[in-house]
Amino acid sequence: MKTGANHYIFIVLLHGTWLLGLWVLAWDRPISLPLLAVFVVLQAVRAWVIAAMGPRWTTRIITLPGVPLVASGPYRFVSHPNYVVVALEITVLPLAFGLLGYAILFTLLNAAMMWVRIRSEAGALSVVTTT
Repeated sequence: MKTGANHYIFIVLLHGTWLLGLWVLAWDRPISLPLLAVFVVLQAVRAWVIAAMGPRWTTRIITLPGVPLVASGPYRFVSHPNYVVVALEITVLPLAFGLLGYAILFTLLNAAMMWVRIRSEAGALSVVTTT
């Protein structure tokens, strides 16, 4: 069952705007190699998240009745590891280019979006786990 379609477009727009704005603002700026290294590590963590989810990984909220939640990989430690990765990369990559204000703005916008998203996901999962 799909859930959260009403807010999904806003996630896509937010992340697309972040990427486009970062491209425009950062293309000629010097980069911090240590922060770039952190960003690369975050991509490795994302690969771990995707590997743990296997064929169930998606950017949408889709519940599968009767199928247990993934509890391996990074899900042993954090309920929403991909959201943590996204939040950190939205902060770290602009900081790597010295764009502090940009990092703060999009971190706050993403936090608001994740508040909506996680509530929607929790609601969908509560229906699956209680029926």
